[in-house]
Amino acid sequence: MLNFFVRKGVRKILKRKDSDAGERGRAIEDLRSALFNEFRSSDGAKRQQQLCGPATALTFNFVIAVGIIFVNKLVLKVVGFQFPIFLTLIHYVVSWLLMAILNALSILPACPSKSTRLSTLFTLGFVMAFSTGLANVSLKYNSVGFYQMSKIAVTPSIVLAEFLLYNKRVSFSKVLALTVVSIGVAVATVTDMQFHLFGACIALAWIIPSAVNKILWSSLQQQENWTALALMWKTTPITLFFLVALIPWLDPPGALSFNWNFNNTLAILMSAILGFLLQWSGALALGATSAVTHVVLGQFKTCVILLGNHYLFSSNPGKTSISGAFTAIAGMSIYTYLNLKLQLNKTSPRPASSLPKSKLSKENSKTHDGNYGSESV
Repeated sequence: MLNFFVRKGVRKILKRKDSDAGERGRAIEDLRSALFNEFRSSDGAKRQQQLCGPATALTFNFVIAVGIIFVNKLVLKVVGFQFPIFLTLIHYVVSWLLMAILNALSILPACPSKSTRLSTLFTLGFVMAFSTGLANVSLKYNSVGFYQMSKIAVTPSIVLAEFLLYNKRVSFSKVLALTVVSIGVAVATVTDMQFHLFGACIALAWIIPSAVNKILWSSLQQQENWTALALMWKTTPITLFFLVALIPWLDPPGALSFNWNFNNTLAILMSAILGFLLQWSGALALGATSAVTHVVLGQFKTCVILLGNHYLFSSNPGKTSISGAFTAIAGMSIYTYLNLKLQLNKTSPRPASSLPKSKLSKENSKTHDGNYGSESV
C-alpha cells in the first residue's frame, strides 16, 4: 500500500514538472514569435522604423553625408582613386554584403505583404544607379559650386513630377520659401563656378534620375509600407547590374591595376561603409519626410560646410557667398516652420461633426478617394 502511494506521488510530481516545462516552452515560443513579429515582419519593422522620427532621420542623414564628403575627398584626391563609377559599385557591393549578413541572422525586415509591381522596383534600381553614379562623375569633372547649382534644379523637378504623377501640390508659402533657398544656395556657390562641357552634360543628365529616385523612395515607404532596409535589399542587385554597365562608358581604364595596398583599401572600405549608412539614412529620411525636404537638407549641408570652413578654418569664400548661405538657411528655417505647422494641424483633434452618421460616412468616402493624390505639402 505504501509503495502504491509513493509511486502515485512520484507520478504527480513528474506530471507537474512536465506541465511546468511545457508552459515554459510555450512562453519561450510566444516570446520568440513576438520578437519575430516586431523585428522580422514587415509591419513590426515598419513600427520600429517609425520610432525614428523625422528629426532623428534627418540628423542621421546629415551627419553621415558630411562625413562621407571628407572620406570621398580623401579617396579621390589623396589616395588617387579616379574611378567614380567603380567606387559607387564598391559602395553597393559592400551594402549588399552587409544586408546579406543581416538576412542570414534573420534581422533584415521582410517585404510588405502587399505586392509591389516589379516594374516599380526595377525603375528604382535603375534610377539609383544613374543618380548615384552620375553624381560622383559630376563631382569629378565639375567644381562644387557647379554641382550645387545643378542640385537646385532638382527641387522644381520633384515638385513638377509629384504634381504630374500624384497630383501633389505645394502651397504658395512653401514655394516662396523654396525660392529663397534656391537663390541663397546659388549666391553662396556662384564664386566657385568652373564650367566643363562634359561635366555640364553629366550634371544635366543627373537631374531627372535624382528627382525620380527620391520620389520613389519616399512614396514606396509611405504608401506601400516598405522599410528602408527591405527596399534596399530588393533593389541593390538591379543597381549593381546597371553600375557594371556604366563603368566602360564613364570610368577611365586601369581600376584593377590600381595600387591596392592596405591603407588605400582601408580608405575605400571606410568610404563604402559610410556609403551604406548614407543610403540607409537617406532612405529613412525620405520615408519620414518627403523628397523636397530631403533636397532642402542637402542644400543646408552645403551652407553649413561653407560657413564652418569660414568660421572654423578661416577660409575666405567672400562676403557674397556668406550672405547667400545665411539667406538660404533663413529660407530653410521658414520651410521647416511651415512643415511643422502643417504636421500640428494634422495631429490636432477635430471637432465632432453634427451630421448624421450616414451622411458623414458619405462625405468621408468622397474626400478620401485617392490616398496620395490630393495631398498638399
